[in-house]
Formats: sequence, structure tokens, C-alpha cells
Amino acid sequence: MSAIETFFSAWRESDAGTRGDLMAQSLADDATYSDPRSGGRLAGGAAIADYVGMFSANAPGWGADVVQADDVNGYVRVLVAFGGPGPDGDTMTQHGTYFADLDGAGKIKSLAGFVGVAAPE
Repeated sequence: MSAIETFFSAWRESDAGTRGDLMAQSLADDATYSDPRSGGRLAGGAAIADYVGMFSANAPGWGADVVQADDVNGYVRVLVAFGGPGPDGDTMTQHGTYFADLDGAGKIKSLAGFVGVAAPE
């Protein structure tokens, strides 16, 4: 499993210890993360794990799955499907597009997310 897949698998994890372990496996020591709801660029594994923990607390039963990934010149573009039960009990899915920069060990140095789909050509 790639660092990006490991990172997004943590989004469905309600146990803080397990989520932290997954973050440690996937993030470089000086990793940064941002998305439209993060309130800015988050720095370090603890801050990023806390943010992901808020997702699992606020959206129980939801998770994030890597749908597709491709890379160019060391940058990775990732399509992620976030999904789970909606207020009416039916499954809902929302997509996000992320851009990642990985370190030499394949861990995430920076990850920036955007709402919606930026499909490969």
C-alpha cells in the first residue's frame, strides 16, 4: 500500500492510536496538509492526525478511498472518494482531488486537496 493509500485509510479510523500509527507510516516528519476546510496549511503529523480525527468524529461511518492516482515529475495527483451514510441513511459520495509531493522514502511531504474532480486526460 502506498503512503497516499495508507494516509486516506486513516480517515475511516475512529481509534486515535491506530489513526496516529497510519499517519506516522504515511507522513514525512515535516509534512504539511491543506484542503478547503482545514483553515490553512497544517504542519506536522500530530496536527494532521487531529484534523483527520475531526472528520471521523463528525462523519461517523464515512471513509476516504483512493480512486485513481497518477504522477508527473515526482508530483502525484490523486482522486479520492469520501463516502458514507447521509442523513436519510442512503450512501453519499463526494470527490476531492489532491496533489502530493513525496520524499525519497515515498512518504508525503505535502498534500493539498481541492473539492471536485480533476480527471486525467
